[in-house]
Amino acid sequence: MKRILFTLMIMSFTMLILGCGSNKDQDVEPDGQLVYRPAWWGTQEEDGFVCTYGQGTNLAENSSMNSARANALQEAAQYVEMVVQGMIKDYEEEAGVNDPTVLSLTSSVVRAVANAKFSGVITGKVETRKVQEHGGTRYKTWIQLKIPRDEVNKNLMNTIRNEESLYNQFKASQSFKELDEQLEKY
Repeated sequence: MKRILFTLMIMSFTMLILGCGSNKDQDVEPDGQLVYRPAWWGTQEEDGFVCTYGQGTNLAENSSMNSARANALQEAAQYVEMVVQGMIKDYEEEAGVNDPTVLSLTSSVVRAVANAKFSGVITGKVETRKVQEHGGTRYKTWIQLKIPRDEVNKNLMNTIRNEESLYNQFKASQSFKELDEQLEKY
């Protein structure tokens, strides 16, 4: 009798271990269909450039490329605005700038830099495919644009120098020198 109980106990214990262990191997699959993007999409491969990405769909191939390029440039402006706002905020805090006039000038500097036209923008990778959508065949283009970091930094420094009161506030503090050094590294 003890032997039967002992055997049943071991079998129960073994089944419990095997039953709990099998749940760990099951992968949960996400719902929905995966949307295609080229393998190079979203990469930042070169130190001297900020890469931005856009996609466009249109009846004409050239129009899809133009749309993709416009979307990539819009992404670039948003990226630049975030970077510039972050740098200005850090240096405003260090310099102790609390003057509302200077703060409003800072906002205009950020907007001016983000809206600047950057020279030296290079088209990186491009992929165009014919796709079937409601209404027929369309061209879908994915594009990578490369903007030289030097252009972003140059636009920022020129704009700050043109805003005299902001320039004087930064110049009066050690922060301006640090901002200059930071932009050279960036």
